[in-house]
Amino acid sequence: MSGIGRHLNYWLLPAILLIWLPQLLLNAPQENLTYGDFKRLLQSGGVSSLAIRAADVEGEADAGRVASILSPGALKLLKASSQSAHYHFVSTRAEDPGLIGQLDAAHVDYRAIDDNHWLLPTLAVALPFFILLLLSGFTGRGTHPLGSFSEVGRSRARVYVQKDVPVQFTDVEGIDEAKQELVEVVQFLQDPQRYSRLGGHVPKGILIVGGPGTGKTLLARAVAGQAGVPFLSISGSEFVEMFVGIGAARVRDLFEQASRLAPCIIFVDELDALGKARGGAGPSSNEEREQTLNQLLVEMDGFASNCGVIVLAATNRPEVLDPALLRPGRFDRHIAIDRPDIRGRERILQLHARHLVMGAGVELASIAARTPGFAGAELANVVNEAALHAARENKNAVDMTDFEAALDRVIGGLEKRNRVMNDREKETVAYHEAGHALIAEARPNADRVSKISIIPRGIGALGFTQQRPTEDRYLLKRSELLDRIDVLLAGRAAEELVYGDVSTGAQDDLQKATEIARHMVTQFGMSPRVGEITFEGIGQPGYLNSPAAGDHAAYSEHTAQVVDEEIAQLLSAAHRRDLLTLRERRGTLEALALHLLRQETVDRDQLQQLMREHAREAAV
Repeated sequence: MSGIGRHLNYWLLPAILLIWLPQLLLNAPQENLTYGDFKRLLQSGGVSSLAIRAADVEGEADAGRVASILSPGALKLLKASSQSAHYHFVSTRAEDPGLIGQLDAAHVDYRAIDDNHWLLPTLAVALPFFILLLLSGFTGRGTHPLGSFSEVGRSRARVYVQKDVPVQFTDVEGIDEAKQELVEVVQFLQDPQRYSRLGGHVPKGILIVGGPGTGKTLLARAVAGQAGVPFLSISGSEFVEMFVGIGAARVRDLFEQASRLAPCIIFVDELDALGKARGGAGPSSNEEREQTLNQLLVEMDGFASNCGVIVLAATNRPEVLDPALLRPGRFDRHIAIDRPDIRGRERILQLHARHLVMGAGVELASIAARTPGFAGAELANVVNEAALHAARENKNAVDMTDFEAALDRVIGGLEKRNRVMNDREKETVAYHEAGHALIAEARPNADRVSKISIIPRGIGALGFTQQRPTEDRYLLKRSELLDRIDVLLAGRAAEELVYGDVSTGAQDDLQKATEIARHMVTQFGMSPRVGEITFEGIGQPGYLNSPAAGDHAAYSEHTAQVVDEEIAQLLSAAHRRDLLTLRERRGTLEALALHLLRQETVDRDQLQQLMREHAREAAV
């Protein structure tokens, strides 16, 4: 940036004055005589000459007549003409059809003037833009939305060298398989002869696929830091602009820049913003984006395999990418990053907790067991929330209660203790959550309960029953799915048993239970009546939010009716099982609900003690 660019503040005030100067010139007030006084002068014969314009009249008036007609205050506004016996005046013109006739009768020398001057209004409009363009040239990046015109077609990639990328493979945990896949990339950049001597070559492009927060960008930065080569980072959306051709020019400039810096790494984040599959001329087509994608395909195809430039890209929507991007010779290798398992979660927690002042008794393994499905970014958030909670409590170290509070906040949302519920609603929530907890403990294949609370959290949750999985599961049996449906419907069954009525609080439970039942019938072949057949398209992986291409009904209306009947039968049977179990444990249900009303929160130890006491009572 130039010296003027570094001292832009010194030029700001003069620029504003120059921008507004034409407006001030155009709108400067000039009237020194009212139109009424002008008409009185005209009727008295005091006006000697007059120029008539569209907006005003300007002329000369006899000084003697002016002095006899105007007040002293109005007389002060006039200025003497070059003729000592006359005053020069200007008056705003009013709508006056009889003016010409009155001028002829008074024998006034008048003329009409066309004041449609284009220069000054044009200058008033154009000058601000010229000033802004001048400033943008001085600073290198002006206020134009595309920056300086000389940089429109240049790549916006940010270049990092080794000292700018402090991330190493040791800073990445929980995705060991993905790290191992990228070790070859680092070895090739550090020692290319190791592969070329046998005739092999490193993949030209590597596509990292994973859900949000799983560590795609972190892994790419670790490759650059480990290899110690320049790292060009850019987002896919930064290529596409509203002007056709700019994106393609930026792609060309990016690869030319990479060739000069080789060996190096190009990292394109959010590739789906650039590489969506090309379609027809429908409303979703975008000529500029398609031209940019075509240029990317050409550049990757033209890369020599030993030029020392490797393209890394990351996306969480691989299903929308153009097939031409995914073929061998462009993105040769695809690395899928799944959410970490329990051991990976524990290592990620240890990684993020190494900078904390940890108290005694913190069990990160327990926290890892209670966070199934959490990505690395979510686990980092749990650690940070625990540290913030300890700071709010003025503690000297982060202990287990801080992690418990952090988990409750991340999973359930922020506590809403100021949300006022009447006693009837609070009692209903207590019985609802007690029903969930008792059925979860009664079903052999359900996850054990770790905490029950009737404190409102988040946006709509009036309470929650938190379950702790015993292990990560990748396959579920029919009996396990049925137990999950039982737990989801247990809150509504408890309300019906106690009040003989139900509330709207089970809406989310019903939705989840119906979804499980539908999948059992239409996808998993778990309905004896429907048979071992799947009717709906298999859903995409968990990190893809878009529906699968085959997620439409591919069966007859009669089959659809059978499917609906089977789903209803699964849910009705679960409801009946819940009512039967809760009737048998009515005393425990009442005691647990009363305990929740008194303390608002019940942990696992308290729940087990309460269940043991009532089990002895039932035996007696």
